[in-house]
Amino acid sequence: MAYPFFSLSKSHRVEPIDFCAGEIAIRVEAVPEHGMATIWDADILIWAASQIVEARDNGFRTSRLIATTPYDILTFIGRGTSARDYRRLRAALDRLQSTTVATTLRQPPSNPRYRNEPASDARTTGRRMHRFSWINEWTERADAFGNPDGIELIVPDWFYKAVLDEALVLTIDRAYFGLTGGIERWLYRIVRKHGGRQKRGWRFDFRHLHLKSGSLSPFKRFAFELRGIIQRQPLPGYTLFLEIEAGGRTLLAFEPAPCGEPVEAVVLSGTRTIVPSGTDPSCYQEPEPALTSSAQSENRPLNLESNKESNFCRGARSGENASPRGRKEGENGCPAALSDRNNGPVARTHPLTGSGTGGGS
Repeated sequence: MAYPFFSLSKSHRVEPIDFCAGEIAIRVEAVPEHGMATIWDADILIWAASQIVEARDNGFRTSRLIATTPYDILTFIGRGTSARDYRRLRAALDRLQSTTVATTLRQPPSNPRYRNEPASDARTTGRRMHRFSWINEWTERADAFGNPDGIELIVPDWFYKAVLDEALVLTIDRAYFGLTGGIERWLYRIVRKHGGRQKRGWRFDFRHLHLKSGSLSPFKRFAFELRGIIQRQPLPGYTLFLEIEAGGRTLLAFEPAPCGEPVEAVVLSGTRTIVPSGTDPSCYQEPEPALTSSAQSENRPLNLESNKESNFCRGARSGENASPRGRKEGENGCPAALSDRNNGPVARTHPLTGSGTGGGS
């Protein structure tokens, strides 16, 4: 779910999200009573997906109807179990049920004869729209004596089919539930989807990330928060970098973090005397911070061979690649970027030291 399906703020949001890139169109709407579902509410969907996958892997029959207890959900997503937490869970379920989504993701093409007629989003993007709520309905159960006996919820068919498709399900680090910022959580989803465990990482244009986030923050504020995230390095399993092209374009680069935890100072093994390990230089303290975990000194080339729907492309405002048909920007009402392997000279800033290096590709 790297696309803008949720509000990245805990504040009450009713302004819809409109996103269009290539043949992908997304519109998310909320009702004033509950507001839009947030990225923290989406933790419930992560729990639901894990239940469906576990049942399938254990040979049980799965369905869109899930029966559980609030305690099971809260403990899975790392929340408390106080009365306030139970009230917040109910509010989250209400937001997920009342938020509506219309998208062309994973939908078949529409009739070609409508391509040249200005009409709905489906005709604009060339694909049919699928409309749903994140939870079709939910109810609180009670036993014969009227005591609370858990809850039941029904997930939409669009979500259920995506969970059953193994190619669309990625594991996440448990530390994800400890991320406190909305942009941090959304950025982890972006990194997890597009970078995976690729040693060479990935790159994104700042403006493309702002567009794809659906955030209401102005671009300058969004970029400021991104730089703060790069300084803090909160994403589990990944290291973030800031890259600046000679033309002034700012990029966010990331790669899998090296194995092991860095040490702050001398860490001895507990022996009475110093026992050298035979390495040169001494291994008693952490090496000086380098550009990356490897010995490279230049920015990596663009990864244009995979994840084509959301790769970074030079010369385009959006990070989306052009469609296989080579459609230019403006056709069908949505921007389509042009790819170019020539990155140009860039300057890269290490997240820890702030020092920069120049290079060309």
